[in-house]
Amino acid sequence: MLGHLGINVPDLDAARRYYGAVMPLVGFETFLDADDEFAYRPAAGKPGTYLFFYPSAESAPYSRQQTGLQHLAFMVRSRSAVTAVHAAAVELGSSVLHEPQVFPQYPQPYFATFWLDPWGLMLEAVCHHDRD
Repeated sequence: MLGHLGINVPDLDAARRYYGAVMPLVGFETFLDADDEFAYRPAAGKPGTYLFFYPSAESAPYSRQQTGLQHLAFMVRSRSAVTAVHAAAVELGSSVLHEPQVFPQYPQPYFATFWLDPWGLMLEAVCHHDRD
């Protein structure tokens, strides 16, 4: 199991606000909230990967097509949760890459939405169940 991921962001306060709205919808809760970093853990004591956010040392643009992190996918419990995350991403002004839908090219069941955070990191909410 992967213990944690560290993500550098160019604006820590803006990232704190953005991810503060998104992370509870994908099953995470605040773990750490300090001036120089913040982090989330899986909610309700569930096992999983923690996410830490740090200020970046430089303001180089992020690209998912270059070497490094391609995207983060969050597994949610229902298709309605995928739809709720999508609605929040839209409300936050995110660029949506794929509306909530079935992706037949992936092992089924696979219902997901994809969007970009304010710095271009691709995020995904996916449900691997047929339940709404």
